[in-house]
Amino acid sequence: MTFPPPSRPQDDSRVRAVLGSTNTGKTHLAIERMCGHSSGMMGFPLRLLAREVYDRVRAIKGDKQVALITGEERIEPPEARYFLCTAEAMPRTSGEVAFVALDEAQLGADPERGHIFTDRLLHARGRDETMILGSATLEPMVKALIPKAEITSRPRFSTLSHAGVCKLSRLPKRSAVVAFSVEQVYAMAEALRRFRGGAAVVMGALSPETRNKQVALFQSGEVDYIVATDAIGMGLNLDLDHVAFAALSKFDGRRKRRLTPSEMAQIAGRAGRHQRDGTFGTLSGTGKGDGEPLAFTDEEVYAIEEHTFAPLTHLFWREAEPRFDSLDTLIADLEARPDKPQLKAAPEAIDMAVLRRLAAEPIAESVRGAGSVRRFWEACSLPDFRSLGVEPHARFVARLWDDLQGGYLAADFVAARIAELDRMQGDIDTLQGRIAAIRSWAYICQRPDWVLARDEMAARARAVEAKLSDALHARLTERFVNRRTTLLMKSLGQDASALPVTLEPDGHLTVEGESIGRLEGFRFIVDPNAGVADRRMLLAAGEKALPALLESRAEWLLSQGIAELEIVGGAIRWQGRALAEIAFPGHPGAGHFGTPRLTLTRDVVLLPDAAKAKLEAGLAAWLDKQLEPLEPLRKLAEAARDPAAGSEARALVITLIEARGVISREDAGLEHLPKEMRPYLRKLGVTFGALDIFDAPLLKPAPRRLLHALGLDPRAVQEAMQPVLAEGSWAKGRLPAGYRYAGSQAIRVDLAEKIFRAAFEARGAVLAAHPKERNRPFRLDLALAVSVGLEAENARRLLGSAGFRCDRARALPEGAFGPPAPDRWFWRPRRPEEKDARRQQRGPERKDDRGPKRGSGKPGDKRKPPREGAQRGPRPAQTPPRPPVYTGPARAGGAFDKLADLLKR
Repeated sequence: MTFPPPSRPQDDSRVRAVLGSTNTGKTHLAIERMCGHSSGMMGFPLRLLAREVYDRVRAIKGDKQVALITGEERIEPPEARYFLCTAEAMPRTSGEVAFVALDEAQLGADPERGHIFTDRLLHARGRDETMILGSATLEPMVKALIPKAEITSRPRFSTLSHAGVCKLSRLPKRSAVVAFSVEQVYAMAEALRRFRGGAAVVMGALSPETRNKQVALFQSGEVDYIVATDAIGMGLNLDLDHVAFAALSKFDGRRKRRLTPSEMAQIAGRAGRHQRDGTFGTLSGTGKGDGEPLAFTDEEVYAIEEHTFAPLTHLFWREAEPRFDSLDTLIADLEARPDKPQLKAAPEAIDMAVLRRLAAEPIAESVRGAGSVRRFWEACSLPDFRSLGVEPHARFVARLWDDLQGGYLAADFVAARIAELDRMQGDIDTLQGRIAAIRSWAYICQRPDWVLARDEMAARARAVEAKLSDALHARLTERFVNRRTTLLMKSLGQDASALPVTLEPDGHLTVEGESIGRLEGFRFIVDPNAGVADRRMLLAAGEKALPALLESRAEWLLSQGIAELEIVGGAIRWQGRALAEIAFPGHPGAGHFGTPRLTLTRDVVLLPDAAKAKLEAGLAAWLDKQLEPLEPLRKLAEAARDPAAGSEARALVITLIEARGVISREDAGLEHLPKEMRPYLRKLGVTFGALDIFDAPLLKPAPRRLLHALGLDPRAVQEAMQPVLAEGSWAKGRLPAGYRYAGSQAIRVDLAEKIFRAAFEARGAVLAAHPKERNRPFRLDLALAVSVGLEAENARRLLGSAGFRCDRARALPEGAFGPPAPDRWFWRPRRPEEKDARRQQRGPERKDDRGPKRGSGKPGDKRKPPREGAQRGPRPAQTPPRPPVYTGPARAGGAFDKLADLLKR
């Protein structure tokens, strides 16, 4: 955009000043007027405002006819006729376009940038129409400086009223909280996140893209609160109902002072848009710390509500077209005094401070000639986007000048600087610093004669700034917005059916994509990452939608997910949660074993009654099928209720049921059972073994696991019910149910009974051949015991527990050949009186879960080996002695009184 210098004198009769408070439609009017002309230009105080209006005009006139000109961004189609600019980038045009407008012209009174707005107010003119937009306080300045201008006042569309002091936790929706320091902005946003789910954040230090994204977060309704600095008062159009001041003082670069009433009104006026009224007030707990609440004075309230403020008495001015003969001449022109009383010399801005600082250094020697001085001044005018202050910014400009004085900045050099900033890692402050740095390079790349491959480098800088802005927006949203809480607060007042809760396939409950917890079975578990303040809200939200979700979940479980059920710890469980407790009421032997009762747990309390009854019936049917392996136990329970069985048989059956299918003969009370009742019990599947009485089908893996899972048998369970257990495969003192000790191993009782039966059959065959010799030795093949996994020595110990004594054969003498002599076996069970006498002689025996110790002569032998060096008597030389007779541990004594009955079976 290049305009020639003014070719004709200004005609101020075509100047129109439209003055008024906020929400009077001034900017909207100017846009309509500009679009009615063949060409036009508007200047704005902020890049984001220029961008906002650019998008609006582009929608009306088309992309090819509208340009955006700012210090860091330049979109200028060749055929552009409408130009939207920041005030600094706005040329001093006079008649080159049909329409010119300057927004927020009262900023001419701003110490830092006021001279820019004053110059545009005095010199920027349209060929057909010029509009000056600003506060009513600007009216005296317009009358004095532009006497021929037409002044029009516009009333506010809505009413602005004072609402007093409000707590942050009770702040109404669609409110803005205004603070004047980064620390206070962050503190307010953090508090709103806890109380209200979050807030958007708008600060002057943010890039325009980030501010736009944060504003869009608020405008879209995703959050109901926005925390901002006084940047919110500069033309941001927000759907606000209330503005709450967290402070009434700010640091203006020189000192901390109280806001003027017009500054307060500029910010408070953001509340209420179009015909909707707005309110303003202060936040409690943000005062000076002396107990006095933060509050407006009565005069300030009156001024804001009635829009009556002290008029401006001056505008700041600085020479806009200085001479570039030398640095001294340039500085002198920039420090010149205005010739009108309504204008005051502008305070030293940062560009002037940098110029004076570098003019006193050796670098000034390189600045010679008007062209070089102009170029040096343009470098000093580089905005301090990083807010570093004069000294650091002057050092940056000096380095920049070192490269510029030789011509252009090389494209590879600029590309490397841009690449250094192309990193999205870091916290909010780190990203803000990178954005400020990339804005500096974006400004440098926009200069027409500073950078080679200017367009390409400018595009790269804009792309990196956009990426950094996205990352910063994400960090701000992540830190200050709890989207889940925001959504829930909007939904809690709705009907439960309207709550947008969704059950995901993985069991998580989400509200519009935000997780509020998960379902474990039918129990709702609140998201563990939720804070204490959010847990109650999440529970309330989940419980609103759970009945309908749980009903469909119960239907799916009974129809498709039934295979996922399991019985653990006496309960039916699904996904690790108990759905129903299983109880067998009454005494198991009283016949109630076959009719378990289900009690639904609290996990399903939120199910509707009909769905709950259906689930209970489905679980009962499933459980009935799962209990099929316990059918032998049910038969025993029926026999226990049968009066024809006799009291003695019923007593034994009850004892067997209580022992869950296996009991030793010693504990069975077998001596009270009439012999004629044994066939009746054998028909029920009861086996009367040498040492144990058991129901063989109940020794299979399925019933043993089921008994343990139901909690009916607390003893350890062997999942596969292997025939023999190796030493050390069970915990000490916790032999799995259905097994008995066999030396250092353990054997299943039904297999032990087979080994005993083989031994009795071998003895019976010998007795049949020699009926007169009742204690004749016999031979016994241990192949059966070894084939099931028992070691030979442990097999002998097992047989010893049943009364079988092994007389080991002598070893062959040295040098002898031939097969060894077989062992001789005897059956010699101990009588009860023998057992009692033995106990009296030896004292009480200590139980050992692992059988006798290695190296002992006999199982249970407690004698210690002789000490080293002890005297031993002489031993006569003879053939190798016969091994000691092994009788095995006598763990069953009185049970053998009627063991002879086994031979009659």
